[in-house]
Amino acid sequence: MSAIVPDALHFIDGSWVKGDPFILRAFDHATWLMGGVFDGARAFEGVTPDLELHCQRAVRSARNMGLASPLSAGEIQEIVLDGVAKFPRGTALYIRPFLWSTAGWMQPDPASTRIAISLTATPMPEPKPFRVMLSRFRRPSPETAPTDAKAVCLYAQAGRAAGEAVSKGFDDAVMLDPLGNVAEFSAANLWIAKDGAAITPAPNGTFLNGITRQRLIKLFTAAGVPVYERSFGFQDVLEADEVFSSGNFGKVLPVTGVEDREKPLGAIYSLARRLYWDFAHSRN
Repeated sequence: MSAIVPDALHFIDGSWVKGDPFILRAFDHATWLMGGVFDGARAFEGVTPDLELHCQRAVRSARNMGLASPLSAGEIQEIVLDGVAKFPRGTALYIRPFLWSTAGWMQPDPASTRIAISLTATPMPEPKPFRVMLSRFRRPSPETAPTDAKAVCLYAQAGRAAGEAVSKGFDDAVMLDPLGNVAEFSAANLWIAKDGAAITPAPNGTFLNGITRQRLIKLFTAAGVPVYERSFGFQDVLEADEVFSSGNFGKVLPVTGVEDREKPLGAIYSLARRLYWDFAHSRN
């Protein structure tokens, strides 16, 4: 089969569909009761780092939400790689397995779970000036929301925080957990650097322990950089030597301002980005 050059492909019901197809009905459980989960992976520069872990998390998120994936993680991975091959080599893609329920009352019917695997041409964001503020909106606790899944419903709160930040002239928000500890940015894990060490909030069930976050911890450790997972407050972010994010969409990106304080593109952030790119290409 010759290569095609689409902007988006979606694998649904055993075949690839171009464009942005309609997949939800008015009374699908996921439409009105939020019985849906997704995961995000990336293809860029000819590599798909940690793709298998993203596929595994998609299946795990579905299970934690009461869904039952029609495909195994390995099958999702093979479909993704087939889709990546339909784009010109090196195309930057956002990869999204999306699973949702069509039936159920309150609790989704796991037997009704469907899956759509989406690949969209999406450039990797470049490091650029990026300012954040503290949001009044907080991450929920595990007792109040399905924080053990990458659930669609969680992004309403994250969206409120991001919208608050943009409305005040910032690019994103820092979100706290219910106890007032720093949790994450609206859609990425948060890092600070202080005195040559990399510090990131300890997972406490209020935010996803990101795959890129876990990868950075391993890379920093192998490179001899002290890494601390611990609780800290927003004042620590204000006083940090450096601030940066990790996440699937942009991988490793700098924060150049926190509230009214400027932050440099420092050595720890620069090392993190280089280590991650070296890792990604070593897995090619």
